[in-house]
Amino acid sequence: MIMIRSIVRPEKVDDVLAALMDAVFPAVTKISVVGRGKQRGIKIGEITYDEIPKELLLLVVKDEDKDFVINTIIKAAKTGEKGAFGDGKIFVSPVEEVYTISSGIREMPDGTTMEVAI
Repeated sequence: MIMIRSIVRPEKVDDVLAALMDAVFPAVTKISVVGRGKQRGIKIGEITYDEIPKELLLLVVKDEDKDFVINTIIKAAKTGEKGAFGDGKIFVSPVEEVYTISSGIREMPDGTTMEVAI
């Protein structure tokens, strides 16, 4: 299993969520965040805005779905055909275990599950 963290423009988040839903990946956590990338913010006149609003989307998917999900996010989040600065980033990390709070079940990357003592 892997965790995909994608940072996207707020105006693109609905497109990304719809694309993931259509691709049958409905389980997403969305967090409003602020930050800046390599461009160090936006300068308009004499004012520099270095806390740009973005949305952070978190998904955990099977290893074999990684490329498909990443491509789905890129297609939905990209501005125009060529994209633009500030379209966002995607980070991928391994997930060792997943626990479902309501059932107490632990899921491992190989697909095995076990009930955890509560």
